Amino acid sequence: MHLNWQVKHYHDLTLNEFHDIIALRLDVFVVEQDCPYLDLDGKDKKCYHLICRDGKGDVMATSRILPPGISYEHTAIGRVVINKKYRGQGIGHDMMERCIQFSQNEFGNSPIIISAQKHLEEYYGKHQFVSTGSEYLEDGIPHLEMKRSPQS
Repeated sequence: MHLNWQVKHYHDLTLNEFHDIIALRLDVFVVEQDCPYLDLDGKDKKCYHLICRDGKGDVMATSRILPPGISYEHTAIGRVVINKKYRGQGIGHDMMERCIQFSQNEFGNSPIIISAQKHLEEYYGKHQFVSTGSEYLEDGIPHLEMKRSPQS
């Protein structure tokens, strides 16, 4: 399967791209996970967005990369989402590696923070994210803060 990866700042997204990103996030986070929440939190406008498209141009996966100072002191990765029909094919691991690489290139080799759903702790651990010990409920789902330390 041919995958097309792009990272774009919000200001460089087309209306259709932003629509497709939000549609996928709502489909997974609100409908599939039955979690009504305010996805449009105002942070998208300050972020970079990683988009993965299939050969037809449809958005298969996306995440947002938050510059330092938006949600945390350090860079953060959030809204990590993969269309259900493409899960289990390694796209998520590829996406995390691309997010990490972009963050390091854009913001330097500094810590990266994520707010992870608790059941995905092992998944993020494969990318050197470690729990900070901060666990909490977010929209009724157990989450934990995880941090990836700078790599030497």
